[in-house]
Amino acid sequence: MQISPAGGGDSQSHPGKEQQAAGVGILLQIMMLVLSFVLGHVLRRHRFYYLPEASASLLIGLIVGALANISNTETSIRAWFNFHEEFFFLFLLPPIIFQSGFSLSPKPFFSNFGAIVTFSILGTFIASVVTGVLVYLGGLIYLTYRLPFVECLMFGALISATDPVTVLSIFQELGIDTNLYALVFGESVLNDAMAISLYRTMSSLKSHAPGQNFFMVIFRFLETFVGSLSAGVGVGFISALISFSAGLDIDNLQNLECCLFVLFPYFSYMLAEGLGLTGIVSILFTGIVMKHYTYSNLSENSQRFVSAFFHLISSLAETFVFIYMGFDIAMEQHSWSHVGFIFFSIIFIGVARAANVFSCAYLVNLVRPAPRQIPVKHQKALWYTGLRGAMAFALALQSVHDLPEGHGQTIFTATTAIVVLTVLLIGGSTGTVLETLQVVGDDHDGPLSESLDGNNGYVAPSYNEDATSGNRLKMKLKEFHKSTASFTALDRNYLTPFFTSQNGDDEEEHGKIDYHQNVT
Repeated sequence: MQISPAGGGDSQSHPGKEQQAAGVGILLQIMMLVLSFVLGHVLRRHRFYYLPEASASLLIGLIVGALANISNTETSIRAWFNFHEEFFFLFLLPPIIFQSGFSLSPKPFFSNFGAIVTFSILGTFIASVVTGVLVYLGGLIYLTYRLPFVECLMFGALISATDPVTVLSIFQELGIDTNLYALVFGESVLNDAMAISLYRTMSSLKSHAPGQNFFMVIFRFLETFVGSLSAGVGVGFISALISFSAGLDIDNLQNLECCLFVLFPYFSYMLAEGLGLTGIVSILFTGIVMKHYTYSNLSENSQRFVSAFFHLISSLAETFVFIYMGFDIAMEQHSWSHVGFIFFSIIFIGVARAANVFSCAYLVNLVRPAPRQIPVKHQKALWYTGLRGAMAFALALQSVHDLPEGHGQTIFTATTAIVVLTVLLIGGSTGTVLETLQVVGDDHDGPLSESLDGNNGYVAPSYNEDATSGNRLKMKLKEFHKSTASFTALDRNYLTPFFTSQNGDDEEEHGKIDYHQNVT
């Protein structure tokens, strides 16, 4: 599926001109990347939070696309940016998603693991369903363009994928509380896996038997999500076992261990795709496992290299995606006739995000002691910083192929507009909103950060309480929270010593040292 019409018919008959046009196109793309990185550095250096780096990349793409539209080179430039959807899923998204999982090892993320899972799994499901239902009801009462119910759920799934790139750089500059940072980062990373699994499930449901019952839909989703997760975790543990048993932490084997470390994530991705699962979910959990176990088995030089390498390619890919989104919205023929669909979708997304954040925060606070409960101001910050980015755009791009009769094009137009608006407006105002909510300057100072050294916030449930339904729910949630603490002990006492060359205590100290390196 081509997202830009192939142009330059004359160049087809003149290979020399076609090669020249391709070279100029690549040069233009490189120039935009260079300009984006330089502009982003200048903005960050001068602490200008109203135009984050992602917003700057979007604007560069918009400006170049607008100039191309009013010039005589429009057809050629369209041909230069003539990409397939596979290009995004095979070359751009894997390094972005792997780097996200690769950065989830430090202690703050695992100390908040229960909350992160609640927001990213349950919360994304709530947001997807609420968005889909509201869009469908809006179509029934002629507020928005009417779509079939399954397609509304597909739209709700893809638009529920959040992107942390824009806000996290502002978080670091302003010194936001470590736990709030971990919640925003962890939720946005894991909810990509949930969103793409929901989207694939709904797409499969539409393509095959529309009369399947609810339990078959649940089974298909669990098959996709759990299967992809298992494949990613399995490949991650295999890489850790090979690096540990082979003794690759030798300086003269740096080339070998770096090559293996780079190849395993793509092996995980292709394995999941070959099995009919979701490669994005698989490579995400491979990144988490490899950073937690395999990374510790590398030599110091190799650790520095692989960290810099994946950070480099993920930054290039992420910046290119935002440039392309800006270029695409200026160049392509979008379905702007359904402006009402875009307007009300933004409102519905805000409502769904609120249902996600505040309901999940309520459940998390049921099992946390008072010092570690998520404050209301942090909940508001979580709600406001739910920007849409690369994953939503890529899934919307795929929907053009998956949905007939122009429905996919309508969803693609709406998603592109929503991504641009949220990145430019919400991303640019995030610093001001955080200062208004008074969550600025809490890094490592507040009671939440101090309590990280305790028992992960778990308080043993009291079975002497009255056996009301509310208390039973609270006890069940506390038991679930206890299981996450038990996993931490299992990891420290058994998994880390078995798969790495250091014990659990060393790994914990290593995570503290690496924290500030990984969040940059």
